[in-house]
Order: sequence, then structure tokens, then C-alpha cells
Amino acid sequence: MPTQMNNLNFEGQNIYAGFDVHLKDWKVTILSEEMMLKSFTMPPKPEVFSDYLLRNYPGASYHSAYEAGFSGLWAHYRLCNLGIHNIVANAADIPGTQKDRLQKEDRRDSRKIANALRGGTLTPIYTPSESTLNDRSLIRSRRALVRDLVRFKLRIKSFLNFYGIEYPEEIKTSGKYWSNRFLDWLGELPMQEESGRQALDILVSEAKTQKKLLKEVTSQIKQLSESDRYSKRSKILRTVPGIALINAMAILTEVEDINRFPNAERFASFIGLIPMTKSSGEKEKVGEITFRSHDFLRCMFVESAWVAIRLDPALLMAYQKLVRRMEPNNAIIRIAKKLANRIYSVLKYDKPYELCKTDNL
Repeated sequence: MPTQMNNLNFEGQNIYAGFDVHLKDWKVTILSEEMMLKSFTMPPKPEVFSDYLLRNYPGASYHSAYEAGFSGLWAHYRLCNLGIHNIVANAADIPGTQKDRLQKEDRRDSRKIANALRGGTLTPIYTPSESTLNDRSLIRSRRALVRDLVRFKLRIKSFLNFYGIEYPEEIKTSGKYWSNRFLDWLGELPMQEESGRQALDILVSEAKTQKKLLKEVTSQIKQLSESDRYSKRSKILRTVPGIALINAMAILTEVEDINRFPNAERFASFIGLIPMTKSSGEKEKVGEITFRSHDFLRCMFVESAWVAIRLDPALLMAYQKLVRRMEPNNAIIRIAKKLANRIYSVLKYDKPYELCKTDNL
């Protein structure tokens, strides 16, 4: 038997594998150009899969794919390092039949991915470098901290409202809510019962901890922006109205390479700033903004657009024209797309943005 295995040679042939990835195991379907070879369950370890291919199909060219999801891209990087041509696909872009949707199961899903890979109908998502992915995690960690801090602020507000506690006049008039002075006031606030005091102390302590962590991660992002990898592009991006340090670093780490978009329209589509369309015969319907988006960037671009119309006369003029015929929230989406066009040009041509006085709709 060992002699027979050593004589195997699949040189010049392609082997295709589709994974349905789970935390504890992977469902795998392996295909050749002509037929299905095997479907099985394996541990979630790329090295185990690589050994299996080398042992059973030596000399072949190996291709694999799995859906983007909770597991991230670590498996992709490791499979590629093992000499396997792997791609990661958006689950919504994997071709399938109605039967696949009605009779969904792990093994069927792995076979569907393998068939699409072999047929050349599987479109891969963009996979950034591992260094960019790590930098991206730092920016996203800050976003998570901001969300957590907002939650604790709301809990403290709810606590004060529940006990009918009013803010001091000096805080009201200055508008300096959540300053260190305000948090110190909360720490000294008298309560009727010690248990109530302890409950408020816990909330205030958590808020202070979140503020400290937020300050630290913001400082780390600033240091990262000054590195050789980001310094020049970060400074150029910040010439665009509405784009500050954190926004610039978010764009650079989420996009990585602007040249992967052939034009500004594709860049806006990636963010999710284009409308849904339906065209049939002579009828063409333009609907609401697409549900497919990069949630982080879309929210950021909309927030930046509100700032940009106060800084860029051209964008302000465009916004004023738009609000005459649509709701402000719809108008600001159009402005966010214009902002995306400006950012695309700035990164594409590596030139600072210059304010202009006119803007065509």
C-alpha cells in the first residue's frame, strides 16, 4: 500500500475544496474537474487539510474557498502560506438554487461553495495584508470603547432620572457634561442609602475606566498615524473637510489600497452610498439607499458630511439645493457620496484637497 501511494501523481490537475466553517469543525467537500471526490468533517486546522491533500492528491494544484464570517481571515492566510489558493467570499454572493435555501445544511453549503469555485462563479472579497488587519483592529477597538462609554453614560443618566437628581447649575450652564468635574460631582453625590451610593459608584467607576482606555487608544492611533506607512496619506486625507485623524485612519485601514476600485462610483458602492435600482424593459426605478454597505464607513461618512457642509462652501451650496426637494437625511446621504468622491480623488492622485467655490449637482 505505501508503494502505491508513493506512485500517485496528480500533476497538472486541479483539486477544489469548499469549506463550511464552524468554531469546532469544518465541513469540507472536495471536487476534481470531473466529479465529487469526497465530503467529510475535519478539525478547524488548515495544516490537517493540507496534509490530507498532499497525502491523497500529491502534485495537484489546490484551490479552496469559504464564506466570510465570524472566523475572520486567519484561516485564509494560513491556507495560502501552505500553498493552497484560497479565496474568501461574501455569503450573499455564492450562487445557489431555491433547493439550497430551503434545505440548508452544512454539507450542502460546502458542496455549493466547491461547485461555485470550480465553475469560476465565485467572486472573492478583498483580503487586506495581515499588518493592515492588525491596524484595523486598533481603530475598531476605539469604536467599541466609544459605544461602551455611551452605554455607561446613558445608565448614569437613567440612574439620576430614576432618583429625581438634578444637575447642578454650573454644569448646566457650562454644558460640560461628562467632564472630570462632572464625574467628581457624581462621586460626591449624597444618597439616602449606602447601597444606592455603591450602585452609582460602580457606574461612575466604569465610565472613568472607559474614558481612560479611550484616551489611551486614541493616543496609540495618533502614534500609528505618524508611522511611515500612514503619515503622508493621513495628512492628505485630513485636508478634506469633515475628515479628522480618527476618520482618516479608519479610511486607510478599512480600504488599504484605493486602486482596487476602478472609479469613484465603485468606491461609493463599497461604502454603501448608492441607491438600489430595478430596471426592466423601458422601466427603471431608483429606490432607497442600498442595504449592502460597510456599516462602519457609511456611518462615519454620513457623520463627516454633516461637518463638511459647515466647512466647505461648495458642499453647503449642494446641500441647500438638495433639501429643497428631499428630506435632510436623504440630502446628507448625497453629500456623503460627494465627500466619498473627494476622498477617492485625494487618495488616487495623492494630492491635498483644495476648497472650491462651486459644485455641480
